[in-house]
This record gives sequence, structure tokens and C-alpha cells, in this order.
Amino acid sequence: MDEEFRSLADRLADEAGAAGESAAFRALLATDDEEALARVLVERERPLWAREMAAFRLGCGGDRRAFEALVLLLNHRDPERCVSAAHALARLGDPRTPRAAAALATNSLRTAYALHPVRLLTALRAPESVPALMSTLERLLAPGDPHWRVALACVEGLGRLEDERARPLLETALPHPRLGGAARDALGRLGAA
Repeated sequence: MDEEFRSLADRLADEAGAAGESAAFRALLATDDEEALARVLVERERPLWAREMAAFRLGCGGDRRAFEALVLLLNHRDPERCVSAAHALARLGDPRTPRAAAALATNSLRTAYALHPVRLLTALRAPESVPALMSTLERLLAPGDPHWRVALACVEGLGRLEDERARPLLETALPHPRLGGAARDALGRLGAA
């Protein structure tokens, strides 16, 4: 059990216990039956904790049936669910993941929940990554935009991806009080113009 799975199991054990479903939680945690896990994703009236556990375990095991549930969790209002979903999606290796993460990161109506899709795009290093991070960052550079943490993740991600296309946008971010240091670091990774 890796650290991310331990963290997920501890969190979901609390949720299941609070709902009086500790036995169901233990059974789901212990099973090695992928078909049973996949059924949890489609059965009616399954609690969110059970769907998350099943999707995480299937995703980390490379079972693409978990993809849609993980994408929904990646865009959840609970940051811990987003972290677990991003971890599982990175391990899943589904070719649809970069497009889905880019769609979530660039959705202006869901910017408050874009932090983990942005980080996932950076980790994936897919063709969609740089354009999506640039598009999101460009929108967030407006004066007074409240989503500076998402903007910071974009700047840091563009620095890690070291793509020259990001240079003008990173230069634009230099005067921003919360982004300037990260923008300088990212430009340093790009090297001299």
C-alpha cells in the first residue's frame, strides 16, 4: 500500500465509519476482484466513498473502466478527492487523460477547482499540457483575479515543462506579486532568449 493509497484509505474509513458502513469499507478495501470493484462504479445508490475507493484501486491497477469516475473526482470540490484522483489518473495511463485534464483546467466556470488538473497536466507532459497551462494562466493574470494558486501552479508547471512557447506569458507574469518569483525561476529554466 503506497502513501497515497494509505491516505485515501484513512480518509474513506472515516467517511464509511460515520455512515455506519465500516464492514462494507473493509470488504472493498480487501477485495482483489476487479469485477467487483468495477460493479461499484455502476451500481445505483453506492456512496461516494465506495465509488472513490473502487475508482482509485482500478485506476492505479491500469483498468480503464475507472477513467470517467476519476475525471469526475478530479474536478470535485473536495481537494483531497482531487489529489487521489490525479494520482490514480497518472498511474492509469489512459490516452484520454490529458484532454480531460486540459478541459477541466481551462474551464473558466470551474477555475476554483482547476489546481489539480493543472498539476496533473504538468506531470503528464502531454502535447495538451503547455497550451492548456498557457490558456489558463493568461486568463488568471487579470488584476484582482482570486485564483492565484491556480495561476502559480500554471507558472510552476510551465517552468517544469521548459517549453519556449511560454516565455512571453511568463515574462508577463513577472510583475505579479504572487507569481513573480516563480515566473523568474521558470524563465531561468528556459535559459537565455
